[in-house]
Amino acid sequence: MTYMARGAEATVKLEGELIVKERVPKRYRLRELDERIRKERTRAEARLISEARRLGIPTPIVHDIQNSTIVMQYIPGTALKYLINESLSQRLGELVGRLHSGGIIHGDLTTSNLLLHNDRIYMIDFGLSFMDHGIEAKGVDVHVLFQTFESTHHNYEALIDAFSRGYRQACDNAEEVLERVREIEKRGRYA
Repeated sequence: MTYMARGAEATVKLEGELIVKERVPKRYRLRELDERIRKERTRAEARLISEARRLGIPTPIVHDIQNSTIVMQYIPGTALKYLINESLSQRLGELVGRLHSGGIIHGDLTTSNLLLHNDRIYMIDFGLSFMDHGIEAKGVDVHVLFQTFESTHHNYEALIDAFSRGYRQACDNAEEVLERVREIEKRGRYA
């Protein structure tokens, strides 16, 4: 067993060819409440991973769910943050457009939560994901990604343009969402 990540919400371990993600207990909550919350969030995450896969989004295959633990396929890919270019950004736009058209909001859409393996982009870490068909939620999701581009990639404007091209091809209401992203950005500037 190898620890891959240890965050505030969960630990992620590699056990053979499987990833074991376990939500950590929160000592500040009542034990019964904490167990219920962790169990519900784990089930919701597994359900959204599977639903995204049904929409044609490459994701890890969920093998098992027990209490607050998900056992899923290990994807031996490289984080997109190390590889992103305009072509990959456009492909990513198509994937996110498909995800949003299906009503799924990733919630933590960064190039660290996207892996390239065998020329496929995989989405991982659906721990903050939820269902929402609204323009605002989609806009916030895309805005988070654009902020990641801007803070970590020198050619961020080209990446944003390429993403937007792909997103327009796959998302039903792409123009409304991209306009909302611009509004969200303005809100942050003047806050």
